[in-house]
Amino acid sequence: MLIEIKVPTPGESITEVELGKWLVADGDLVEKDQEVAEIESDKATLTLSAAESGQIKIIVPEGERVAVGVVACTIDTAVVPAKSKEKEPLASELFARPSGGDVQVAETSVVAEKKVAPEAANVKVTSVARKMMEDYHLSMEEVLNGLHRISKGDIEAVMALPKPEDQASVPEKKLYSRAEKSEKMTSLRRKLSERLVAVKNETAMLTTFNEIDMSRVMEMRSKLQNKFVEKYGLKLGFMSLFSKAAAEAMQYHPTINSQIDGEEIISPEFVDIGIAVKTPKGLMVPIIRNTESKTIAEIEIELKVLAEKARTKKITIGELTGGTFTITNGGTFGSLMSTPIINPPQSAILGMHNIVDRPVAVNGQVVIRPMMYVALSYDHRIIDGKDSVGFLVKVKELIENPERLLTGGRTPEEVLLGL
Repeated sequence: MLIEIKVPTPGESITEVELGKWLVADGDLVEKDQEVAEIESDKATLTLSAAESGQIKIIVPEGERVAVGVVACTIDTAVVPAKSKEKEPLASELFARPSGGDVQVAETSVVAEKKVAPEAANVKVTSVARKMMEDYHLSMEEVLNGLHRISKGDIEAVMALPKPEDQASVPEKKLYSRAEKSEKMTSLRRKLSERLVAVKNETAMLTTFNEIDMSRVMEMRSKLQNKFVEKYGLKLGFMSLFSKAAAEAMQYHPTINSQIDGEEIISPEFVDIGIAVKTPKGLMVPIIRNTESKTIAEIEIELKVLAEKARTKKITIGELTGGTFTITNGGTFGSLMSTPIINPPQSAILGMHNIVDRPVAVNGQVVIRPMMYVALSYDHRIIDGKDSVGFLVKVKELIENPERLLTGGRTPEEVLLGL
């Protein structure tokens, strides 16, 4: 039976994709659900999987742009992939239990009782050798002791084998090389380039900076990390705390969450934060919906799931669209300070950076504190300087006083007095 594998639709607005790379060769035998190709769209890289096991015939070549629904390949299910060869038993498995008839069990029980030397535990034994050892009542240790002595040739043969560290080593660069490498841009990278240029040309982008004392939030994270891992199964990161702080700060400065649509300003009452994630195919920004209503643990869990899906090409277009604000963390790569670029049609983006111990003045004393520079790039057409600076100051206050994330940014005294 011949099965057609068609190009899937990544999203409602996408009608054409690029077949980026075939993961198998024409005529290969594939298993059911095996990934056979990568599909490049303007927003994400997705994978094409085999619907059934069989022999694949490639129809669409690599790098070709095709319409959604076009047959990319066919699978002939009449050609079934060969089963993997039966694994030969290890010596430890052989002597762990007797085999054969009743007489053989009695004969080999003595062998089974003998302790296998550690160096013999992982030696593979063929079925013929196993039968001969049973016939002559030989243990693995006796067989190894009966081998000839180690010679110079044996040593040279072992030394000639490739070592793991040699395989992982970086090859030496050729001196004075002037070689060049040409690689076609992916559809995702081309679209990203177009969007970045459009942002610079179509927005009045400015950036404001501030710095945050991370000592209290780092102390809280260190103190409660083990309990957090025990309860939720993952570590607490800084991204979830900044996401929650940004969502709370927008309650005081809602224009940060607004967008321009023609001659109108759209101000959502929800906060959908996009988190920039680095993937092998480029930058992707999965969206965490209704961040303002989620707990920090819920944000952390959802962020881990979305980031993993983005890196393994399992993320959907719906999970990449519709954000109202973006956070990017260049600090993971060692960036001390940068000016992040807005992700349209959003009006602002928050940039986190590296945490560095620096001398700062606290109560008239110079002390060393872990400090982070933060940057807010914003579209000055819709966001005024007062709101941009005020928003960043509010984020600073919330991170430096993390308990305020529970009180909507207010101090406990203000909550107590109903202010």
